[in-house]
Amino acid sequence: MRSPVSTREAVHALVAAISPVDAVEAEHRDTVLAWISSDAPLYRVSKPDNPPMHLVSYMVPIDRDSGDLLLVEHRNAGLRLPPGGHCEPGELPWATVEREFTEELGVPALAHPVFGQAPAMVTVTRTRDPHGHGGSHTDISLWHVVQTDRRRVVEFDTEEFTAIGWHSQREVLQMPIDDLDPHMHRFLTKIAEPLRRHTS
Repeated sequence: MRSPVSTREAVHALVAAISPVDAVEAEHRDTVLAWISSDAPLYRVSKPDNPPMHLVSYMVPIDRDSGDLLLVEHRNAGLRLPPGGHCEPGELPWATVEREFTEELGVPALAHPVFGQAPAMVTVTRTRDPHGHGGSHTDISLWHVVQTDRRRVVEFDTEEFTAIGWHSQREVLQMPIDDLDPHMHRFLTKIAEPLRRHTS
């Protein structure tokens, strides 16, 4: 009888199932798969950067009716980002989405019917440290799409964010990339066609 799948194996399978949108994501996916297959720790155990590379779940809320998406103004990063958070030790990425979505926005996370609970994209990003706190590290980010009703999102975690805002995908693509996660535009380009097919 085969032993139960370990968390490391489960995360490896999630990343391996991602179809890269371009050469950048293909390189990132290969880097992440090699990292997971090594003995390196996957989870952050203490803030801000222990270990210096660790798993993060992004959750991109998309309004069911308008297709607009939510970005937050993140205090520490000084950027407009999707909500998200670090995976806790032993936690699978979608479980992080469910936990963080409720903590940060006060409503349950619902998997988008096009993407389900699987990550739509994987990226490797060196974080910014605009306030000089010495907290720059490398995020292994798994990007998830969450379906929501913007009318229900009436609060947010003010310790993490200074503000939140709903934007059309076109508006986000017109924002300077220096104000966003460096892969935000690529992510929207990747999900545009699957979303268009779903709504047509």
